Amino acid sequence: MHPEMHPDLKRLTEHLRTAAATEIMPRFHHVQSHAKADGSLVTETDAAVQTYLTAALARDHPGIPLIGEEMTVAEQEHLLLAADHSVWVLDPLDGTGNYAGGFPGFAISLALLEAGQVVQAAVLDPLRDECFCAIRGGGAWCNGVPIAPFAPGPLLGDCLAMIDFKRLPAARLPTLFRPGGFRSQRNLGASTLEWCWLAAGRFQLYLHGGQKLWDYAGGHLIAAEAGVSARLYRPYGVGPAPGLDLEPRFAVAAATPDLFERWLAFIDLPLDAPGTGPVR
Repeated sequence: MHPEMHPDLKRLTEHLRTAAATEIMPRFHHVQSHAKADGSLVTETDAAVQTYLTAALARDHPGIPLIGEEMTVAEQEHLLLAADHSVWVLDPLDGTGNYAGGFPGFAISLALLEAGQVVQAAVLDPLRDECFCAIRGGGAWCNGVPIAPFAPGPLLGDCLAMIDFKRLPAARLPTLFRPGGFRSQRNLGASTLEWCWLAAGRFQLYLHGGQKLWDYAGGHLIAAEAGVSARLYRPYGVGPAPGLDLEPRFAVAAATPDLFERWLAFIDLPLDAPGTGPVR
């Protein structure tokens, strides 16, 4: 562990690694899934991880409630509103579709909220045994080693972009492929990992059209503490989205402040309106 890494984060990573070793990896390639009401997949692994971590965190931090993705919306709203000071936010298995299909891109994400802001975060990629952590005002790490974003050049055309096209308006997709936007494009299908990979310098531009609280809480803090420039918006980028709630967020980020401004101009928000935007 890096000497500046907060001791509480070490304990959190131990819990995440135990949950992955006992509940996630033994079921990989041997799990059945079913679709939820919104069409996303869920497996028995999601519930098992949430059950394990709920109990482990209650032992270490009694009195702090946990909001999990696999709760009802009513339960999530009640816990978020009832939390006077602190609340855990958990995505027990981000990238369930990848996990169920055998694609190596999934993670556990855990964040601690205090007084309406995220103060600690841990995201574990069990296949690569990479645990990304951050503490507000204290930095970000991968397996205890400090991380930072990387830019291969000053122009958008020098960069790799991570874009989730599924949640973007179909009519605006062609404008994202006009010249000058990015060198190439990827999509992991696990937004918590995407935030962390941006923080670790594995790509430079990010665009995602719909993240829930458990999708961005941990990863956004890790990216910000690593030095990433990022902003969360209301759907389609119609104005900034202050505070933390259960409404989806539109995410825009880049490895440096200059790239962020160029990327923001290229995207040309809001995306629910026609536009081509300037190319810089």
